[in-house]
Amino acid sequence: MTQANGHSAAPTLPVAALPAVLGALHDPVRLEMVRRLSNAAEPLRCAALYDAINKSTATHHFKILREAGLIERLTIDGQTYQRLRTAEVDAAVPGLLPSIVEAANRAHHEE
Repeated sequence: MTQANGHSAAPTLPVAALPAVLGALHDPVRLEMVRRLSNAAEPLRCAALYDAINKSTATHHFKILREAGLIERLTIDGQTYQRLRTAEVDAAVPGLLPSIVEAANRAHHEE
């Protein structure tokens, strides 16, 4: 675990193989979480990443995204945040996140 300036990160896993990454992104709730994180371009508090689910369900989705190596959990000034591991995912699967987020943004705006 690293700590600097009131920030600490939980240990992160490497980015998983493509089928696991795609499996994590397949779920609409997790895709929306990734879309929001990508659009924010900074860590977000957990509650800002979901609307229509309860906290325990959100925790389950965060776990799947972390296990796929897509996000990491940060503690900043005692608050829990999630950060999209953009650089790490792009190194493992180049171009995947921008394509998926762009498509998710289009779908979101069409709703």
